Amino acid sequence: MSLSKQAMVTLIEQEVKGLTSYLDSTDYNNACDDASRETGFSYPVADGFATYWVKTRAKRHIFFYLMTESAHKFKYEQINLQHRFEHYREIIKYMDQQWTDAQEEFATELAGVSAINALGSKIDAGFAYESQTGRDMTYRDDNVSIISPTEND
Repeated sequence: MSLSKQAMVTLIEQEVKGLTSYLDSTDYNNACDDASRETGFSYPVADGFATYWVKTRAKRHIFFYLMTESAHKFKYEQINLQHRFEHYREIIKYMDQQWTDAQEEFATELAGVSAINALGSKIDAGFAYESQTGRDMTYRDDNVSIISPTEND
């Protein structure tokens, strides 16, 4: 199942529920765009791994928008920083740590390559001889060097 950007916006609106009164559709669209740029996944998001991280990073950006909006509510005379500002900051810190951990743990998935591409390859020299006569076939057009491992190994 792939999710379009609009479907992702709808999903995020459903998940952040009560916060929708503080946000408008532009915020959700900007958060989805920021998440796409950050993760490298584009819409429509196809697999579960990409969907999870685009959605999670989009929610992180929404929390950041809410935190910056709450930042002006600092009360100097009372030396009181609003609790929600602190809560958003803690949520963002936690989400950023999760993202950092995921980048290390799922590097190949985020890069869009299989694990086999992360390792080196062995390319045979290409020397070939006929088994029966021992004639050199190295420079014939049908001689192909063996590259291993392959995607099927």
